[in-house]
Amino acid sequence: MDISWFVRCLNESITRQANEENRCTGCFWDGCFKSQALLDERALAACTAYVDLNPISADIAKTSEGSDHTSIQQRLRATISGEQPKELLPFVGGERLNMPKGLPFQLDHYLALVDWSGRHLDPKKRGAISQNAPPILERLGI
Repeated sequence: MDISWFVRCLNESITRQANEENRCTGCFWDGCFKSQALLDERALAACTAYVDLNPISADIAKTSEGSDHTSIQQRLRATISGEQPKELLPFVGGERLNMPKGLPFQLDHYLALVDWSGRHLDPKKRGAISQNAPPILERLGI
């Protein structure tokens, strides 16, 4: 089984229910789902940052630490208390040889990337991190 098959099956039941409730026809996600292979560290970092920035881009949150239900908020809370979230892979740095299981970044580098990326105001998006807000590492004392 693969992710595309799973989403197709999931989409069918959701579409039927939504069409019945809204008395309409058509696809529910209508092409919003895409399966994309992440072939290198840059692609992984870009995808992870994109997902972590969704609440900011939608103007639901103003900062990463205020983005409820995101892995970055969970990581930040755990970092402040000196822990590693059990549900998430740890950041293990950029070592290529003898790579332990984890994400090939350093946490502070990832946080800086997300903070920098979140300050870009895309005309197609509603929100962004304020240019006046201090950098995330400074805000959190990391």
